Amino acid sequence: MSVNKEIKRITTNTIQEMKVRGEKITMLTAYDYSMATIVDDAGTDIILVGDSASNVMAGHETTLPITLDQMIYHASSVVRAAKRALVVVDLPFGSYQGNSKEALNSAIRIMKEAGAHAVKIEGGVEIAESVSRILTAGIPVMGHLGLTPQSIYKFGTYTVRAKHEAEAQKLREDALKLQELGCFGVVLEKIPAKLAKEVSESLQIPTIGIGAGQHCDGQVLVIHDMLGINKGFKPRFLRQYANLYDIMHDAIKNYNTDVKGNDFPSEKEQY
Repeated sequence: MSVNKEIKRITTNTIQEMKVRGEKITMLTAYDYSMATIVDDAGTDIILVGDSASNVMAGHETTLPITLDQMIYHASSVVRAAKRALVVVDLPFGSYQGNSKEALNSAIRIMKEAGAHAVKIEGGVEIAESVSRILTAGIPVMGHLGLTPQSIYKFGTYTVRAKHEAEAQKLREDALKLQELGCFGVVLEKIPAKLAKEVSESLQIPTIGIGAGQHCDGQVLVIHDMLGINKGFKPRFLRQYANLYDIMHDAIKNYNTDVKGNDFPSEKEQY
């Protein structure tokens, strides 16, 4: 029997047990109560309240503009819906870089005001002090290596990271450092599958991949991408499980037609 079916609430400990038993971990994003209810009810292990809300909810080009207050708003909506899943919340850009005290305060606000279960933070050795400080307060931390979208202006592109040996070696070292500091897991984004396999096997903590191949301990996708709500975003790593854009578009078009044609509401649909 799988680990996640035996328990009422997934914890960081459950996630660790799943890695030990070789059971894959599922993770999806959600940003609001209604969507999170469905994601949780479908048996997803981890719900990520991602700073991708900046893109899919607010329409920004990058994840950089979203604020800590906005992340807390989205996270508290998701926490109210999640009966089973572990809820992990991204620390947004500017809420932890370069100042470990600010990082701790940001993480505390997310835990206290949103009721989240853990935070996720981008980067390796350079954010070690912030990670340590957050962990000292008893707040679980998930790492994030590879393509780190908050550093997009440094990279200049969303292409695959760590293809060259120097960057691959740094990623290996960063992953071990995050484990050593006490992170309970690490997201690997858009790196070669071979490197992701190597890193996953070298760590005792679970890896969650996005565009990092099949050998990670789990997988994560942005919910709007995998449900086909976003039109036109089709990277190689994305499997689209539905085409909700067209379904919703047609439903709304039919509603507009019925109202304008005086077909809705009918006599049965009034008091």
